[in-house]
Amino acid sequence: MSRHVAIVTDSTAYLPPVALQRHRIAAVPLTVVLGDQALEEGTEISARSVAQALQKRRPVTTSRPAPTTFADTYRKVAASGATDIVSLHLSSEFSGTYDAAVLAARHSPVPVRVVDTGMVAMALGFCALAAAETAEAGGDADAVVAAAVRRAAATSAYFYVDTLDYLRRGGRIGAAQALLGSALAVKPLLQLADGRIELLEKVRTASKAIARLEEIAAERAGEAEVDIAVHHLAAAERAEALAARLRARVPGLRELHVSEVGAVIGAHTGPGLLGAVVAPR
Repeated sequence: MSRHVAIVTDSTAYLPPVALQRHRIAAVPLTVVLGDQALEEGTEISARSVAQALQKRRPVTTSRPAPTTFADTYRKVAASGATDIVSLHLSSEFSGTYDAAVLAARHSPVPVRVVDTGMVAMALGFCALAAAETAEAGGDADAVVAAAVRRAAATSAYFYVDTLDYLRRGGRIGAAQALLGSALAVKPLLQLADGRIELLEKVRTASKAIARLEEIAAERAGEAEVDIAVHHLAAAERAEALAARLRARVPGLRELHVSEVGAVIGAHTGPGLLGAVVAPR
């Protein structure tokens, strides 16, 4: 009997619903706590609601899925015919989601390989797509994991935020780095590195920071075949303009995704986020 490797990820991958359906990828939701309400990302709360709450300085926190939620997902996936599961998740530096998946994997009816991709948003989403395509081509669990790991190692994620305060409050960036960003009204450019958020450059104005973000993304893409995602929170016009410029500048562009981030990432970055993910094929 042929083996069927199923892909599980989490809601912070921000894959388009059509991609989840086409590749039969299961996305386990993280939780956003708004006031005294715990709401599932993707179904019960929108990024726009989080942005409005942050602007009103209402308390917003996030939490990982419970191990039982992962266990339920693994059982359902196994019941659909999967003989192996590869479970790909956001960086363990940001969330306990990976740990919850590891706990649940011990009780799965079929073998589960849990991978900390060190990524988030479509940087994670592109890993899940690479894994799914490998599984669809007949790859076994080892090949599927290897495809995801290769994509993660090749992928770069850069982003601009209007302020580092939200990242500081959520513990996703150090207080010293946050102070650097606020000094003299400097606008920060950030990157994902080793699963963590690091300050990449300090630019004087928002417009110059966004122009620099474009430049960095285009340089990273080079002449290679790449997929790119442009993310934003409450900054749709900025995102569409950046996407149009990258479309014109990147000769090897294969797929370009433009989307608003979900509630979990939005809770930590705040309104005005603009990001670019570059994933060589």
